[in-house]
Amino acid sequence: MTEHHHDQRTPTPVTVAAWFILGIAPTESIPWWAAQWLADGHDSPALRELAGLNSRDSHTVNDLLPAALAELGIALPSTTMAAAATAFRQLAEMCLSERAGELWVTQQVEDIVMRANYDNEVIDLPLGQLYGTEDAWQGGWGPPIEELKNTVRACCTAQLRATQP
Repeated sequence: MTEHHHDQRTPTPVTVAAWFILGIAPTESIPWWAAQWLADGHDSPALRELAGLNSRDSHTVNDLLPAALAELGIALPSTTMAAAATAFRQLAEMCLSERAGELWVTQQVEDIVMRANYDNEVIDLPLGQLYGTEDAWQGGWGPPIEELKNTVRACCTAQLRATQP
């Protein structure tokens, strides 16, 4: 069962760049986010084009997103580890500000580690160390839920310290 306690706010372009590299950016949402970024004062020709795309045109969205980000001065992360660190930072911020539940964060970490091909550098990140704990959480055989929640929050705190902007 997937816990759906997560923030519905528009992610930053930097976060979406990381998600794009990790293959977890939901292309159906990107045109809407591009429109939100325009409303927030970001502007570029590619961003305007991206905001006008049909959300079902995933190939064009994926083709245009890197150009739109580049025009905004946002480079795509150069490594999977860098992308994971950015994504983990966002998850940590969401969890510690109570915009995301601990189980949901753990599920996202599992997905990111998997998509990063179980890269040891990703697993070695503070949040990456949560890899494998979803099984304990879901199986009911691990530590008490409160202990799991405390572990997630401690890893989130460590992730924010490790990836200060």
